[in-house]
Amino acid sequence: MNVALDVVRAQILAVLAGWGAPADTAATVADVLVAADLAGIDSHGVTLLTEYAELVTGSRLDVTARPSIVREAPATALVDAGGGFGHPAGVLAVRLAVAKARRCGVGATSVVNSHHFGAAGYYAALAERDGMVGIAMTTAHTVCVVPTRGAVPMLTTNPIACAAPDFLLDMSTSTVAVNKVRVRGLTGQALPAGWAVDDEGSPVADAGEAGRRIAEHRGGLTPLGGDETTSGYKGYGLNVMVQLLAGALGGGTFAALDDPGRGGPDNVGHFFVALDPAAFRDAADFRADVASTLGALRATPPLAEGEPVLVAGDREAAAREHRAVHGIPVPDAVADGVRHLCAEWGVPFLLAG
Repeated sequence: MNVALDVVRAQILAVLAGWGAPADTAATVADVLVAADLAGIDSHGVTLLTEYAELVTGSRLDVTARPSIVREAPATALVDAGGGFGHPAGVLAVRLAVAKARRCGVGATSVVNSHHFGAAGYYAALAERDGMVGIAMTTAHTVCVVPTRGAVPMLTTNPIACAAPDFLLDMSTSTVAVNKVRVRGLTGQALPAGWAVDDEGSPVADAGEAGRRIAEHRGGLTPLGGDETTSGYKGYGLNVMVQLLAGALGGGTFAALDDPGRGGPDNVGHFFVALDPAAFRDAADFRADVASTLGALRATPPLAEGEPVLVAGDREAAAREHRAVHGIPVPDAVADGVRHLCAEWGVPFLLAG
């Protein structure tokens, strides 16, 4: 069924209020999740409520926490999320990075002691809307990606995003985000070959089996690029780079070494960079060169008629235009999960189409 955008947002706010989240925190979380649904990134929208509920019921996520600046220099800062939602901490850190870039030409900020923050592209785009080139990356908590030549998962999906005018790259450094596997399972779709492998390196097509193998540490998702023969080692290297910048630099946890019985916050780490084009050259000239570059790429003769060459962000822009009019498609399995969640927490179920 398709659900109006404002209804999806109201549902998210109702659940967050039921958990006891402050209104401003809830509004920020809703902004990030709705933006993902609007852009067609269904794995990072309202479906995440059930995942966040597990953190709340397990007392790992403090919904009342407020992010704070704990270390700062002219061009850098470290933000402590306080064990709360990653979304408000991420927004604060991006705004800090932008402010520092206005003064120094570049601003770089880290977030520690955080949780999942939604789609990384939201934060890169937030900096771009302020005239910056925005970069965002994050660690995660679910160990699900096998390193090249590995038989067991050791890495999280560790996404990275970059935004410039009319360009938004948002990608995991695994072949696919783990939540997309989850969505495939909810909708009964098979996994494409190469997304997941067992502990002998053979493809796994069933989303439920892939999830079980990840939980049992018998195979997992592949690094971006797949196996070694198709350059999966490059995705593996990018994944580790994100772990070092978004995790180790600010003090975030390497999830594979975390004690599963520890309890408490996940200590996910985020990293943001804002670059002011005016610190390098005339900003208008930069925008003109970006436009000509992207225009030339989009004008590339396509292999097949009706399937034009795209650049990063084009699909999401088209989805936003369509869904703003027609609403957000919510699979029955997702709606049922939210319905059960609402019943458990005594909040109204609104996703009725």
